This record gives sequence, C-alpha cells and structure tokens, in this order.
Amino acid sequence: MAPVRTGLRCGLLLAAWLLVAAVVDAAPAPQQLRFERPGAAPRVLSLGALRAACPLERVEVDDPYYEQRMRWLALPLACVLERGFAQPLAKLRAADFSLRALDGYARPATGAQLLAPGGHLAFADARLSRADARPFVPGWEPIGRRRLDPGPFYLVWSGPGQNDPHRHPWPYQLATIEQVPFEARHPHTLPRGAAPGSPAQRGFALFRSQCIMCHAINGEGGRVGPDLNVPMSIVEYRPEAQIKAFVRDPQRFRYTSMPAHRDLSEAQLDALIAYFRAMSALKYDARAADPQPDLQ
Repeated sequence: MAPVRTGLRCGLLLAAWLLVAAVVDAAPAPQQLRFERPGAAPRVLSLGALRAACPLERVEVDDPYYEQRMRWLALPLACVLERGFAQPLAKLRAADFSLRALDGYARPATGAQLLAPGGHLAFADARLSRADARPFVPGWEPIGRRRLDPGPFYLVWSGPGQNDPHRHPWPYQLATIEQVPFEARHPHTLPRGAAPGSPAQRGFALFRSQCIMCHAINGEGGRVGPDLNVPMSIVEYRPEAQIKAFVRDPQRFRYTSMPAHRDLSEAQLDALIAYFRAMSALKYDARAADPQPDLQ
C-alpha cells in the first residue's frame, strides 16, 4: 500500500499547490504607486502614505469607460505628483511623463496636462468602499470589455469636457508614473528626416497623442495592441483604405478594446498613413538584434 499512499499524498500536495497558486494569481495588485525620474532612485508610495500626505476627495465624474456617472474616493493629482517626485509644481509642469498600467497600457502626458484643474487619483469606488474602514479594503466594479479590476489606481477627471480619453489621460490599473522626456523614452518613434509640418510629422503628432498609449512603433510605446512597424509595418501588409477604415471604426472588423476614432478627418488619416510609411524605412527591432534564447 505504500506506493498508493505516496501517490495519494503527492496528488494532495499538488492540488494544494495549485490552489495556492490560483489564489496568488487572483490576488489584487498592492495599492502602491511607483515614481521614476532620471538620476534618482525609484520611489514607491503606498496608498496609506499618499492618504497621509494628500486630502481625501469624493469626486463624481462622467466616466467614459463605465459610460455612466461614477463616484470615487480619490486624492488630488497635483498633490500626488508633488509628493511622489518631491519637486515643486512649477518644475513638474514643465516636464514630460509616461503613465504606465499593469496591462501594458502606457500613456505619455505633459506636466501641464496632468496639473490642469480636475485631475484626481481614484483609489476606490465610493459606492463600494468605506473611506474610514480599518483596514481599508478598496471596492472596484470591473471596467472595460475585459472586465478588469481598475486598481491599484485610476486617473479620473472631473472638469468640463475632460471625459474624453483621447484628449485627457484616463489610465486604469495605473502602477507607475515616470518623469522622462518623450524623445528620451521613445527615440525610435520619431520620423527623423521628415520636414517640419510635413504629413509624416503631422501623423507623428497624431500617433503620439492618440495611439502610442496602446501601440508601439519599433518596440516603443504601449503593449495593449500590436507593434505597428516591426517586424513588418502595417502599411506593408494592409491596404491604406482598410487601415483608415479600421482606425475609424474597429468594431466593424472585430470585437476589440480599441476605441473608434470617428472624429478623425480624412486629412488626419492620410497624415497617419504618411507617418507609418516614413517609419517603415526607419525600422529598429531590438528583439531581432538580441533574439531570445531557444529554450526548447
């Protein structure tokens, strides 16, 4: 009977290990925010530290992702940035930033954008959480088509006209704020050689403001959608008319989390295509230069 007992014991241990692993995988991300800037060690502040430094706000917003009025427990974004980077607001206002989420979304933003009135760092749904609870347990309603947990933080805006995520950053699952010049973080997205004011430069400005948070060019940018330049540029395998139709209304082609861009003019879409064509001659593929080892 010893082999039977040993096999049973191993099976029970394996089942227990799988159960623990599943619980760990399902555990929410810790509520802490990471701040990075050149020349300084990264700084990580917990929700408790941020709440001790910044006043609690209860804000009500027209949420573009929930598509309804939402109420949040939040902290003023200006206070969060000032505490996290330990720099005066005047210096932060002149800087560039990258907002990085757990799911690979990465949104560039200027200090002037982030310090505009109306920005709040939400840390819980006010309808599902008690701000004075000890210990505090954040309540979140799942967000988006993939029904994700928005934590650890969600950047929301309460000002007039600020509920358009194309014009104001609304990253959920926000985990890192990096202070870095755009050109330093994304050097291989620049259409070098394109004349100022050219269609390629105008398309780059459009890509930078509305696309790079989800898509990369030459491996630099968001990770939610595919890279649009390497190993093949999108203009090398898709007709221009199809690209423009997909950008304008992706739900016509497939069920996707990519938002529609029906407001873009034909001239703007032409400029975007011109940018893709310019970048197809400026490929930089770090993975091809340093391939991953074959583990098989």
